[in-house]
Amino acid sequence: MKILRISLVFILVALGPSRVLAGKVNKHKPWIETSYHGVITENTDTVLLDPPLVALDKDAPVPFAGEICAFKIHGQDAPFEAVVLNKTSGEGLLRAKSPIDCELQKEYTFIIQAYDCGAGPSGTNWKKSHKAVVHIQVNDVNEFAPTFREPMYKATVTEGKIYDSILQVEAADEDCSPQYSQICNYEIVTPDIPFAIDRNGNIRNTEKLSYDKEQQFNIMVTAYDCGQKGATDSVLVRIDVKPVCKPGWQGWNKRVEYEPGTGSKQLFPKMYLETCDGPVSSIRTNVELQTNHIGKGCDRETYSEKSLQKLCGASSGSTDLLPAPSATTNWTATLLTDSGRDSDLIFKFDGRQAAKIPDRVVPKNLTDQFTIATWMKHGPSPGLRAEKETLLCNSDKTEMNRHHYALYVHNCRLVFLLRRDFNQVDTFRPAEFHWKLEQICDKEWHYYVINVEFPVVTLYVDGVTYEPYLVTDDWPIHPSQIDMQLTVGACWQGGEVMKPRFTQYYRGSLSGLTIRPGKIESQKVISCLQACKEGLDINSLESLGKGIKFHFNPAQSILVMEGDDIENINQALRKVSYINSRQFPTPGIRQLKISTSVQCFGEDTCITIPDIDAFVMVLQPSEPRITITGVDHFTRPAAEFGSTRGLALFPDIRIISTVTKAEQPAERAAHRAGVLEEIIHNLDYCDILVIGEELNPDRESLHLNRNELHGKHLDATNSTSGISIYGVDSMSNYEQVIRQVRYQNWHSAELFERKFRLTCSELNGRYTSNEFNLEVNVLHNSDFMEHVNHMAVESQYLQAIHLPVMGHNLNSAHGSAIPSAATVVIVVCITSLVLIIVLGIYRIHVAHQRSSKNGNGAKENEMDWDDSALTITVNPMENYEEPQPAEEEVSEEEDGDEEDVEEDDITSAESEDSEDEEPVRPGGPQDIKRRTQLEWDDSTLPY
Repeated sequence: MKILRISLVFILVALGPSRVLAGKVNKHKPWIETSYHGVITENTDTVLLDPPLVALDKDAPVPFAGEICAFKIHGQDAPFEAVVLNKTSGEGLLRAKSPIDCELQKEYTFIIQAYDCGAGPSGTNWKKSHKAVVHIQVNDVNEFAPTFREPMYKATVTEGKIYDSILQVEAADEDCSPQYSQICNYEIVTPDIPFAIDRNGNIRNTEKLSYDKEQQFNIMVTAYDCGQKGATDSVLVRIDVKPVCKPGWQGWNKRVEYEPGTGSKQLFPKMYLETCDGPVSSIRTNVELQTNHIGKGCDRETYSEKSLQKLCGASSGSTDLLPAPSATTNWTATLLTDSGRDSDLIFKFDGRQAAKIPDRVVPKNLTDQFTIATWMKHGPSPGLRAEKETLLCNSDKTEMNRHHYALYVHNCRLVFLLRRDFNQVDTFRPAEFHWKLEQICDKEWHYYVINVEFPVVTLYVDGVTYEPYLVTDDWPIHPSQIDMQLTVGACWQGGEVMKPRFTQYYRGSLSGLTIRPGKIESQKVISCLQACKEGLDINSLESLGKGIKFHFNPAQSILVMEGDDIENINQALRKVSYINSRQFPTPGIRQLKISTSVQCFGEDTCITIPDIDAFVMVLQPSEPRITITGVDHFTRPAAEFGSTRGLALFPDIRIISTVTKAEQPAERAAHRAGVLEEIIHNLDYCDILVIGEELNPDRESLHLNRNELHGKHLDATNSTSGISIYGVDSMSNYEQVIRQVRYQNWHSAELFERKFRLTCSELNGRYTSNEFNLEVNVLHNSDFMEHVNHMAVESQYLQAIHLPVMGHNLNSAHGSAIPSAATVVIVVCITSLVLIIVLGIYRIHVAHQRSSKNGNGAKENEMDWDDSALTITVNPMENYEEPQPAEEEVSEEEDGDEEDVEEDDITSAESEDSEDEEPVRPGGPQDIKRRTQLEWDDSTLPY
């Protein structure tokens, strides 16, 4: 046993001490600090730790067990790693896996542990240290320059003020540290400007600014961070200088153009009221459209008085005392007219003119009901003692100077005198009615209507009723046999001893003076007759702001608006518009005036709003061209002229109107004119006049069935000169009525032709049509021609020759007047006769030319052949048969052949016969027209 123990000891010694101590090594864990603080500069990977990264192991200097093999980091995606620099000393290094960006993360915190090398080379039985906290801070680098938050800055200042701060600019820096991310300074780069900027970016002016010197400043500003890194790009600061705030309306145009036919046009679509922050409590605005210089106070329809009355539904039977001068209304020819009024008939009286109304025109026996109406423009009478100025007077024509009724102005009072006869009343009754009104002497146009329902007399001025302030009674006039004289513009003094004369002359303007006996006008008709066609308007009344009150005058030329909210007033005024309902308005300027008054809170001095003066320019309307077309020449059998209904003169008349539209750019490039476009509008009269001798009532007449006027705004007058159709109505209604105008002649055997002229008008002659001339020929039968000489029979018979030129214009009802076989025979015979006559004339002509060659020059001139008298016109027999074109060609060929054969056989005797013939020259344009229509004219035959 002793020997065995000794052997075992020797074996252990041989194995070595490490094996013997294996179970006793790596008894201790590595040791590190409990926490570390590190710093890393961005964009680098080196970390400076405090304290340094060192791990200790008490097992040292035992190999492996006392050595440090690794550092391990525990954390969520920490971008760091730790490496061992020396295993024996335990020194380590902490570094970034990639460059660190401070702008992404400024600091990091994570866990680190140290590991020893274990019990041997295999690394088994290694031990780790406790966990230590590592806090890393990233140091910033000034890599970003400051940038401004806005691309440009704007501000507005008022001249003459010093501002502590006009506006503030602001820049930012993307660096992460306060040192480099903060803006420490701003600087104005633009030199020599009266502005400064502080460290906070506040810009102020260093001196008072003047709007007259500079209206705008453009300033360049830069910024610096606390690292003195400047901005890459400077920023623009624009400062506008406005004048000292003056209360008033802003955003309006002085000129507003109005295109005719466009309806309502906004006048101030962008207008607003600048109050300069005044304490305004209420606003009152007055908009006035001034149209006194247009027509009779505004743009009204310029139709004749009769047409307007018909249009407005007035009672018929009125007498126009101031009509346009004409052959039948010549009493106004000596009066002065106001020219340039766009076809508006206005008469001016200067105290020296007056007109006597013919007895045939004067209304007879005015009853207790009648109406006097007129347009009047009158100013204050000159002189201290004003005399009476008579508009209308009915006085004794001779012997005495009694005034039976009169309308006159005296001291700006309107007086109506009505003296009754004893046979009408024999008591003391009202005789003079006085009205005192501002309108009488304001030098403006007004419409006056006097409705008489005796003993009540009512005055209407522009549609408003006025009762007389004074009524004077008088006795009736004693009856006598003296005739009366009605005058306009003065009163006739027929009882003057020396010489009858006018007296009490009127000074002013009149238009549309009418008397309507037996009836009075209604308020509705009066309003229609004086209505303006232009005025102010408000678009969409329902959209006006709350609290807005508005009021129009009757003519809609004045608009008053009130409100307490500035914005509501602004919106309401933007809706004010101009409207002109005339299709062809009077062009020119309409003045606009806006006056505004405001009230302020408290006792503060309230602001004053200046008035606005603007104008509406009504542009020239496209001028219509009225064209009348239809058949302008036809022939009818005499029997139709004497029939019961007569002959329709214009069965297919057509009236159209066109305007020239502005050319398009493409058309201008091609040098083309404007495009004609058909339009629809009204007419106010059409006249059918007889050309030549007036109608003989015992033989002929023009007539129109009055039933054709029913349902239309039309009326007609008839005379021996023609028919006048008047009234404001459509072109189609005029066409329908004109087509029913008929001509009748009871002695058509003596009639050969009648000529008529048709013209139409719009706006009382402002636009007139072409003159449409109609010629009607009478076809007489052979029985009628039996009583004239043989040659006349031939020439008259030749008038029956027909060539098919106008056949389509005739009624087919006459086509069966002669059987077809008879027609063929007649046509063949007539054609042969015409051929013989033409050949004979041609032979005479050739012989004449031959003989003239042998004569002297004087004889040659005397024997000149005058072939201008040969005419061919439309054959009245065109409705019986139309010859075939083939027959005409054959006739022409035969004509040419015979001329060639017989030309050499013409004798001098035949030449001498031709010298005795004296052809008669044709009678003017109508003969030329007949030549074009291929009808033989026997008036030129020298028989």
